[in-house]
Amino acid sequence: MIERLFELVNADEALVRRGRFLTVDFLVEVGDAPYHISVERGRIASVTRGPALMRPWRFAVRASQEAWGEFWQPVPRPGYHDLFALTRFGHARVEGDLQPLMANLRYVKEVLETPRRLARSA
Repeated sequence: MIERLFELVNADEALVRRGRFLTVDFLVEVGDAPYHISVERGRIASVTRGPALMRPWRFAVRASQEAWGEFWQPVPRPGYHDLFALTRFGHARVEGDLQPLMANLRYVKEVLETPRRLARSA
């Protein structure tokens, strides 16, 4: 699902507008699979899978494949419904420089939630 962020986010003009002041590279880890996400002025520039040695990122969100699967349900159950609920209940970790995440929290949360749209339409 994470590979679809490019098309899901970039097709949502309201979301792109919300993130228009953000340019950042961050990491999302789904189980053992790292995904490097590059954002340029609110648009997803790239989603690259795989370990990339020496590839920088500002912050990372790491969770098991099962936790992300629950998070991306159309209506997630309690404890999986929000990025910080995942961390609060030990299902995810957030690491690195939290300033760009916290300064753009609504945008980042909505970006990570966009795969729920796929689950709703299935």
